[in-house]
Amino acid sequence: MTQEIHPMERFTRKGMIPHIWCAGCGDGVILSEFLRAIEELKMDPNKVSVVSGIGCIGRISGYVRLDGFHTTHGRAIAFAVGLKASRPDLKVVVISGDGDLFSIGGNHFIHAARRNIDITVICSNNFNYGMTGGQAGPTTILDGRTTTTPYGNIEHPFNLVHLAAGSGAVYVARWTTVHVRRIRDSIKKALSKKGFTFIEVITPCPEQYGRRNRMGDPIDQFNWLKEKSVVQHFSDPLKAEVGPDRIVVGEFVDVDKPEYTDLLKRQMMTVQGALDKESKLTNAPL
Repeated sequence: MTQEIHPMERFTRKGMIPHIWCAGCGDGVILSEFLRAIEELKMDPNKVSVVSGIGCIGRISGYVRLDGFHTTHGRAIAFAVGLKASRPDLKVVVISGDGDLFSIGGNHFIHAARRNIDITVICSNNFNYGMTGGQAGPTTILDGRTTTTPYGNIEHPFNLVHLAAGSGAVYVARWTTVHVRRIRDSIKKALSKKGFTFIEVITPCPEQYGRRNRMGDPIDQFNWLKEKSVVQHFSDPLKAEVGPDRIVVGEFVDVDKPEYTDLLKRQMMTVQGALDKESKLTNAPL
């Protein structure tokens, strides 16, 4: 009798699996498709680093058998930028939640995108702080009910793909956990591209956001994502809304421009050349 082996076993830590995510949470889909993308691209696991912040999906850096860093709240991108700047040979991937990346970590996101540093950011967006009690966050839909908005959210949420595009990301996409194969294809594109790349994945949070908004069981919530999603590739990110009646998904940006670590290396070579020239002039015989 042959023993069955999970196809992604070589990329996961046996002692950490099974995961702690709730039934119906889409974070497992993100983990699975990220690992499949690495496998299909035949990437060297020793050259891939995963950085996560605080939140449900923050556990992902401990689940993967790759160099992983579970950082403090909101600082995943700051850590990733330092890692990439010091080790430009690595492929650095940030996988974290909407609250971690766009609330306390929002400033780090926009400046990393502006610099166009070569990291890939994958955001699990479940419309609330799912791990710490189901509070409203920067992506909570208008009128959405959470523990801190029991009568409905009155704050306008971030449009993450518009924010990423406006900040300078060279690749921007949004999918839901229903679009499993499309998530994988986008991750493969992002990992293969040089520069700051961003993928938003909208996922159910059955135990917090879904329950408080009476969205039914996890199957109902996945069906809701399927019914409300509209694919509009390369449409205006400003108009790519996410709401109770319509979720615009697709690829929105795919461009090329100079990358930060390449420019940094070039500048350092220029500075070193100038220093060498000055040293020769200083030490020249009279």
